[in-house]
Amino acid sequence: MQAVSLEFMLMLGYAVLLGVAALLLEFAARHAHRRSLSISTTGFTYYAEKDMWRCPEFQHLFPVFVDHAKGSVIYRAPASTCNACRCKSHCTDSDNGREIERKNTGDLQYGMQRFHRAMSVTLFVLASLILIVEIFRDNAFYPRIVLAGVLVMFCMVLMRLSRALLSRTDRA
Repeated sequence: MQAVSLEFMLMLGYAVLLGVAALLLEFAARHAHRRSLSISTTGFTYYAEKDMWRCPEFQHLFPVFVDHAKGSVIYRAPASTCNACRCKSHCTDSDNGREIERKNTGDLQYGMQRFHRAMSVTLFVLASLILIVEIFRDNAFYPRIVLAGVLVMFCMVLMRLSRALLSRTDRA
């Protein structure tokens, strides 16, 4: 049996490292997206059918201002309710009542998701190119099988990511 070359090990390791980096980027982007959506409304519940928010103390915030040009709605609880609440110091410092601004940031979020997805796809393409070059450079049978197996896995992930990148319906 022929010994495995150092070049083969380095190329395979680097390609796998790029693939892992791409998957970590996908995970981090999803995590950041989910977290950014919930950070300003922690503890509050939105009821779409009534178009209102409910605070942790079971008080309601109703729409008080709509800006159609910017795609934002401001919800506010009654000032008298918030000022008498025992949790006011943890919730708001306003004497006008707690406000929540809900923006239609779909296009911005979609653009950021596409950017992160494109970065992941780019890393997988680079990793695949490294594997293809090494398949043609290495003359041994078993290293070629290993490289081809990893390349097939990368291509399957790449097809899934590319399909999601090209379709506008995937916003997760």
